[in-house]
Amino acid sequence: MDIRQYFATVQSVLNTVPFDAADAVVDVLMQANRAGKTVFICGNGGSATTATHFACDLAKRTIVEGQPRFRVIALTDNIALMTALSNDISYDQVFAEQLRPLVCAGDVVIAISGSGNSPNVLNAVAVANAAGATTIGFCGFAGGKLKDMVDLPVHIPHHNMAMVEDIHLMLEHAICEKLLALQLTEGEALTLAERG
Repeated sequence: MDIRQYFATVQSVLNTVPFDAADAVVDVLMQANRAGKTVFICGNGGSATTATHFACDLAKRTIVEGQPRFRVIALTDNIALMTALSNDISYDQVFAEQLRPLVCAGDVVIAISGSGNSPNVLNAVAVANAAGATTIGFCGFAGGKLKDMVDLPVHIPHHNMAMVEDIHLMLEHAICEKLLALQLTEGEALTLAERG
């Protein structure tokens, strides 16, 4: 595929972005933050890097003085634990086993899978659902099993993994930018209330 054709196709895929779902993700994350809940994020391969990136941006990009900070953990980041779980239990359980002792009702679990069929991601969602967490699934292609397992699917209906991953990363950035704007707005309102 020519580079220009790639970008032209990405532009067309942008027309399929479920903006209402992305707005709903923002609402869920703000509610969890206000309630002091934890956000967990997982994915494989390129989606693992998106999970790490999302966790970084959620923790750092949204900081506003006087506003609560997001409690966020990327389940993709502890390499020693991931390899131990993979070797001693099963790679299919690498995220679920990390979640079991940590996830609580009201927490948020964001699962990222281009195909929507990654077994270790699906197993993590099953653990999260059983614990009463709110589950969000970023998926592509036909949505896979993930689309129907989560409370809130964010589905990019395209069959090129690279482009699905591109859009997932763009959505992550857009969501964090909106969260920052909301944090700033609430921070300004609080300041005005304190002055008044």
